[in-house]
Amino acid sequence: MSSSKDTVDILLLGAGGREHALLAKLAQSPRAGKLYVAPGNGGMHQLAEAVDLDQESPEAVAAFARDNNIGLVVIGPEAPLVAGVADAVRAAGIPVFGPSGAAAQMEGSKEFAKKVMSRAGVPTASYRSFTDESACADYVRELNGPCVVKADGLAAGKGVVVAFTVEEALEGVHECFNAFGEAGNTVVVEEMLEGPECSLLALTDGATVVPLATSQDHKRALDGDKGPNTGGMGVYSPVPILLDGELEKMIQIEQKVVDQLRADGILYQGCLYGGFMLTKDGPKVLEFNARFGDPETQVVLPRMKADLVECFLACDNGTLSSDMVQWDDDWAVSVVLTSAGYPGSYEKGKIISGVDDANAMDGVTVYHAGTKLDADGNVLTNGGRVLNVTAVASTFEDARNLAYQACDKISFEGKTYRHDIGIKAIKGRSNL
Repeated sequence: MSSSKDTVDILLLGAGGREHALLAKLAQSPRAGKLYVAPGNGGMHQLAEAVDLDQESPEAVAAFARDNNIGLVVIGPEAPLVAGVADAVRAAGIPVFGPSGAAAQMEGSKEFAKKVMSRAGVPTASYRSFTDESACADYVRELNGPCVVKADGLAAGKGVVVAFTVEEALEGVHECFNAFGEAGNTVVVEEMLEGPECSLLALTDGATVVPLATSQDHKRALDGDKGPNTGGMGVYSPVPILLDGELEKMIQIEQKVVDQLRADGILYQGCLYGGFMLTKDGPKVLEFNARFGDPETQVVLPRMKADLVECFLACDNGTLSSDMVQWDDDWAVSVVLTSAGYPGSYEKGKIISGVDDANAMDGVTVYHAGTKLDADGNVLTNGGRVLNVTAVASTFEDARNLAYQACDKISFEGKTYRHDIGIKAIKGRSNL
């Protein structure tokens, strides 16, 4: 039995801004030993040893963890979770942060998640699911109004069409059935909920649920919430527009889901991420994800006062308690710098400058997302979402201003970003 003061070597799977934020927080723990990342990115490789490993292969991850005496495996993205990587690592007797393949179906299958929510009695949009494109199209015509069309499986943050007209819905049905491979074998059509969105991440060991801070993402590519959906263009925490009682209801909903899964014989251990719509009838679930959000993690973790290694081990061994996590009163705002053309096609390999200058600013942390290092140590663009520029300050306005000042210090060819991250929060609930 290891002492609580023993250090543990850690393997982190993933390569995005979320994983860089997780790695930075894990590295702060007095229990963090040697850090490995697979595959990592240009920023993560400055903190941890890069490992050439198929992160979606349960056997490969478990073998590496066993052969290298890893004391904690942390799974960042959803695909390895749905593939059952956590199951293989647990079966090898190694602590792992991330739900089992069965539990990860809360994200891996929209239909599965809807059925769990129905049994748990939690509020969500009404829906129907289809495996036949023509039957789905007929239903959309029958609705004859706004709806949301979703590919059932993992579609890398895409595969969701918010349709305001029948024509948009029919296009969405065709896309979901034909553009996402197996993820589109089943398509879910939901009623469209109205209200502002709010994300709530929570840690759980399968019984205890410890909510983290609220956050709000900005999904559209362009200012004013225009343009195509993306993986997220910016985010802030906490969410100031919550009404009395809304947060408590969101926490209760997540507890009910964890309890329902346990009653169904599925122990959910890891991060449960609830996406909520704050409707006039109270919070309703838009979707659940089985891992930390991206870019939500990049504003939640900097505000969190906790030993992340201790928290993750407690999720694995069933000893999680609410006193393991505290919060400061600061605000955090993160702006995503993207390659020109994202979320469509874009070029890679552009040299990035100014990151060190931005990081040197008090309260600023730049998390790498789509970056890599070249042979000379230069940081290059290597993805659509390139960097997450996060600022923490004592007021919302100061955090927002600081984030944009830091963005100005960073340069690369084709740098694009939204200029209105957080404006909605300043305007208040009635303007959302």
